[in-house]
Amino acid sequence: QVQLVESGGGLVQAGGSLRLSCAASGRTFGYYLMGWFRQPPGKEREFVAAITWDGGNTWYADSVKGRFTISRDNAKNTVYLQMNSLKPEDTAVYYCAASSRLYYDAYAAGTYGYWGQGTQVTVSS
Repeated sequence: QVQLVESGGGLVQAGGSLRLSCAASGRTFGYYLMGWFRQPPGKEREFVAAITWDGGNTWYADSVKGRFTISRDNAKNTVYLQMNSLKPEDTAVYYCAASSRLYYDAYAAGTYGYWGQGTQVTVSS
């Protein structure tokens, strides 16, 4: 079992930066695929980024490539999402997710069995 708690959201002007953190409980955190998703107002939840247990592989949505960076610190049971050059269209509730599957589609929400409660990111123009 893994419990996830996001933090770091807030209000920022376009062009600014934020770093989201996701703290996980559970001794096996280091074995989990971790992902970030977001849900813009009035829209479906969408994939943002994911990282393998050892950080060896990462995936990004096209809309955030070159601006967002996912990373993890297994010693701290924490995954991060560094968000730079933020745009108003990045406004959303951001969710952290974890998966213990051996075979997976990192882009698919159904891959992840554990979810945080979400943190609001608002980018003003």
